[in-house]
Amino acid sequence: MEISCSSSRSCFELALEYIRCLHGITQRCGYLIWRLQTGVRLLQGFDLYLTKCRRRRNHETCLEQDEKEKDVTSSRIQDLITRRMQDLEFACSGCSDHSRSLHSTRVESELTIFLEAVKLFLETDINESCINYLLDCYWLRDPELVIDFIDSVSENVVKIDVFDSKRLNEKLMFLKSFIRFAMLCCVKGQQLIDLLIHAEVVSINTLRLASIWWFNKGIGNYEERKEMILQISRLIDEKINPGDPRIRETYIHVLTAAKLSRSSDISDLEKIKHLVADFMDCLVHNIKELLRSCTNILVPIMNQILKLLEGLRFLTILLRHQEEFKELSHEMKNLIGVVACDAAVVIFSLSVNQIEEGLAKETDLALFHLLKVLKFVRAEVTDPVTLFSPFGFPRTNELGSMDFLLENLKELENCSETDDSIAFPKDQIHTVLEDLIFLRSFLVKIADQRNRNGKLQALWSRVMEVAHRAEFVIDSIVVGDKHEFLERVARDIQLLRTEALETYDSTMHDCGAQRTTQKSFRIESKCRTPMLNEVLVGLDDEVKAIIHGLTRGSKLLDFVSIVGMAGLGKTTLANRVCNDPLILSHFHILARCTVSQVYSMHSLLVQLLCSISSRSPGEYLEMDESDLVHKLYKLLKRNTYLIFLDDVWEIKAWNLLERALPDDANGSRILFTSRIQLQFKPDTKAHHLRHLTDEESWTLLQKKLFGKDGFPPTLGEAGSQIAKLCRGLPLTVVLVAGILDNTAEDYWEEVAKSLTSSIVLDDEYCMKTLELSYSHLSDDLKPCLLYFGAYKEDENVPVRRLLWLWISEGFVRKIEGKSLEDVADDYLKDLVDRSLVMVSEQRTMGGAKACRLHDLVHEFCVKKAKEENFLHVLHSQNGPFVLTSPSNLHRVCNPMNGELMLEFSNVRSLLLFKGDDLGFWLPELLRVLDLGELEFVAHFPMEVFSLAHLRYLALRTRKVNFIPAAIANLSRLQTFLLRGNKADCLLPNTIWNIKTLRHLWTPDSTLGFIFPVENLEVSPGLDHLDSLSLAIDPSSQSLQKILTKLPNICRLRCKKTASREKCTGDGILVFDCLSRLESLTLCYFGRYRFKFPLNLKKLTLEQNGQPWSEISTIGKLPNLEVLKLLFYSFVGEEWEMKQGEFPKLRVLKLSRLWDFRRWTASSDNFPRLEKLVVHDCEKLKEVPSCLGECPTLEMIEVKRCRESLASSVKQIQQEQIDMGNEALKIIIEDCVDARSSSQEEEGESYPSQEV
Repeated sequence: MEISCSSSRSCFELALEYIRCLHGITQRCGYLIWRLQTGVRLLQGFDLYLTKCRRRRNHETCLEQDEKEKDVTSSRIQDLITRRMQDLEFACSGCSDHSRSLHSTRVESELTIFLEAVKLFLETDINESCINYLLDCYWLRDPELVIDFIDSVSENVVKIDVFDSKRLNEKLMFLKSFIRFAMLCCVKGQQLIDLLIHAEVVSINTLRLASIWWFNKGIGNYEERKEMILQISRLIDEKINPGDPRIRETYIHVLTAAKLSRSSDISDLEKIKHLVADFMDCLVHNIKELLRSCTNILVPIMNQILKLLEGLRFLTILLRHQEEFKELSHEMKNLIGVVACDAAVVIFSLSVNQIEEGLAKETDLALFHLLKVLKFVRAEVTDPVTLFSPFGFPRTNELGSMDFLLENLKELENCSETDDSIAFPKDQIHTVLEDLIFLRSFLVKIADQRNRNGKLQALWSRVMEVAHRAEFVIDSIVVGDKHEFLERVARDIQLLRTEALETYDSTMHDCGAQRTTQKSFRIESKCRTPMLNEVLVGLDDEVKAIIHGLTRGSKLLDFVSIVGMAGLGKTTLANRVCNDPLILSHFHILARCTVSQVYSMHSLLVQLLCSISSRSPGEYLEMDESDLVHKLYKLLKRNTYLIFLDDVWEIKAWNLLERALPDDANGSRILFTSRIQLQFKPDTKAHHLRHLTDEESWTLLQKKLFGKDGFPPTLGEAGSQIAKLCRGLPLTVVLVAGILDNTAEDYWEEVAKSLTSSIVLDDEYCMKTLELSYSHLSDDLKPCLLYFGAYKEDENVPVRRLLWLWISEGFVRKIEGKSLEDVADDYLKDLVDRSLVMVSEQRTMGGAKACRLHDLVHEFCVKKAKEENFLHVLHSQNGPFVLTSPSNLHRVCNPMNGELMLEFSNVRSLLLFKGDDLGFWLPELLRVLDLGELEFVAHFPMEVFSLAHLRYLALRTRKVNFIPAAIANLSRLQTFLLRGNKADCLLPNTIWNIKTLRHLWTPDSTLGFIFPVENLEVSPGLDHLDSLSLAIDPSSQSLQKILTKLPNICRLRCKKTASREKCTGDGILVFDCLSRLESLTLCYFGRYRFKFPLNLKKLTLEQNGQPWSEISTIGKLPNLEVLKLLFYSFVGEEWEMKQGEFPKLRVLKLSRLWDFRRWTASSDNFPRLEKLVVHDCEKLKEVPSCLGECPTLEMIEVKRCRESLASSVKQIQQEQIDMGNEALKIIIEDCVDARSSSQEEEGESYPSQEV
């Protein structure tokens, strides 16, 4: 390759290309090559400036030799590159002969010489005095040249990975967008010159600092690095941010000139409106950075700045939306350009001191005016009332939504916060409340007649429409909007009240005030919580055929498929096969995953690994795909395995997994279910699942309704007829059973008539049955069922989070004597009893931990939710969204997209499952916000603090150490869920003011919230708090004071946080003041003792290091049902139980108690024990034999323990069989005294994490 200095571009680019190619010649010089490439790029950046800059007018008297010196420096840079490249080429020329290693050493030597030459040149020739001279005498002048130079510097900053490179690069992009904006506004003269000079100064100093950082990289000199970090911070804070008065003056002069300019053309603005949007994005970054620098923000100022932030976000969306922007008037487009200038002036005028202590009068006035203009622009684009249509509101549980509105209005009427505001229209709201209470009672009276009377139905719809309009307008007033629309809505409500009186009187007269009898009624939910797919009737022949296909035949990896339509019971049958003792004994490993129509390789691998290994899903989720493939392959290698792939739609799913599954010719098998026949191999035979016979359908219906008792004779004929009408579809049978179970027996014949009303195909028939099931639900249950449509198909939904969402959405009615959480749990049990929801995982204390829907039920929920305008799932990543939707979406869910431009102004709930950047405007009326996988690394997202109506907030953070005091703005917040954080999080003093809080939770059991301890005596209590993840310093003596402020806690997870003082560990932590506490987890309290409340039902201990003598305190708890003793919870070799301990314990788990050897117990211990779990207790020799006398024992699970312990468990099973209990199930895995290191690695157990 010929390197010439005739062209600076070719000189640098050819050199970079040649150096890059050296990777193929000498592998060991990778880092050296990367360093050299970076050094060449740095020289290229300086050369660009030297060749393009020109002498300033006020320096025309510079000596000719100075001009020559600049050119000589550029020539020397190019000459250095040319000469060193020639030497490098020569060294490489011999690398193809037999002395390859020798020549490789020569290449490495030449690379080192080249690198040292670059370093020396940067250190001696491009030093600080040289930079200052250049800046004093020369400039680029041309805006486009300045922008090119900024881009060159930006590229170097990113590639070198300078300290705080992301922030530094954002500042360079800000200067670039500012120059573009100034050019767009036709700013000329001195104002533009000053901005260009400023940008040059910043850029070339950034390049110099980048070169020094590159020069020192790897040296590890702490003091030099510290000085560099300080210089970079100074560059940002003093040379770019408008903290320096001279810089602020430069910026504001440019903006003033932009406003005064009249030569800018609107047609140009339309063409390059994205540049204005980019500039506004930079302004938003500046605001956020300023807020992060403040430690104590005045609440009124915070609210104003958040509104400014929200307004700018709205304008950026508007500018980037082609259709909406095109519709704007000429004057409005002009106004947006002016607003950009005004916003920049206000933002550049702000300082940390002003935000913390109070705005200057001039800035305060400018901000007030700017917010008014922003509100005007937004009002011109979106009319908050006229956009509503009669079909735009949710039509699910309309009376329930009316009750939710009335409850909120009553709270608002009694709210002390509004007393301070003279302008708040309390009287008008009181009138609206009274009228709506009347209309609500009217709706109750006509509820039975409206479906048979068109006039009543029309009036019902208009009442619901005006109620939703009233809710929207009043909620908008709460966040600061004008009251002008309230009078209009109040008048409409009064007119409807008059019409309702007249209509009801005439209608009741016409129909003789006839009353109807309710056919479906609500009954108390059954106590039991059935597990997924628990009933299988008939099909014994099918089970035998599939087991034969799995255990016989070729030794090569082979496939067995179960094919059939939706609702036929494919998954139920496959689970029955997988749990058969013959299958469990034949295969060493059984793994399973659900594929569905939408899937990813990563998700499938995680599911399979989680079904095999005891490690937590979180560990696998963080691994990349190739590592997951390797780990799965390693686990399966040399083992006979069965992989169950459920709900497969295409062969591509298998193609993705194939490389992770070894074929050792040992009889391993793949079992899959599908609605369609798929040929994985030419000879793959599909097992087509048959329908149930009429007799089997009848048997299944009886089992679902009456268990082993059978049908009462009086219902036998009707029941048999209904079973035949189910067409042999198991899903239809269980759905109909759910309907019958909640329907008065006199009306069973009407259910039968509903099933025969039309002739449809089988899958359509299932949908028709689902429609019938849905119509028989109470109004309270309908929104709870449709909410499952927000989740992905076949997803296991965490129950606790689901119930919290239901509560925040307002679906759950208040019932005297019951908590909202208990009522919500009853709702879920009711849906399970009706066979609409399946429990996929149970809690140790009973009830569901996770649940899911059959894919047909999920499909129904998604369609029905959209049809009733209840919930909209957005799938298109680049779909055309509008700023205002005619359908007035209330709930939006986006489970697929990485980037969602949320543009629906009256959305009340936003659920995201994935995301990359908060690149959207948050509607200010949001009640529910779950940002899913969207991660905020170092700072809490301030945008959420403007959401005054927020009740549910779920965020993912990484390094957030404290929650800002502005969280008190969220005065209606009920649930705050913080995911992913790597440290305990300090709450502000203002947390005590959020009286509505019910749940403060972190899914990670190793982290918690730290409550402020200042002025605890005068702080109000959080009387509604139900669930809490708490981090506490036990040496501070503050635990007791904090707990007295939380009198109604039911679920507490408490961990020790770092103490400033040396912890003696000899104190007592007292929890018996919590009279409602049922579940308690304690972690890391080394050798502290505890005092527990007597009502405690579940206790989990981990890393507390207590002696076994302390466990007697726990054994005396009269109501304890679940006890989990995890890693290092107790130390010592022997647990000797005392008489009468653990009278009500149902579940006991022992895990990772490394020095635990002996366990002695008597026959009166554990009289009610149902489940025993022992994991990783490697020294424990046996479990007490007296457990064989326990009449309630159902399961013993032992993993990674001694063989002698496994033998003792088998002995207990035999004793149970001798007592007549053949139902005891034992699970024994990896119980071998001498295990390989790889097995130990894969078998490691970690503390479980509940969400």
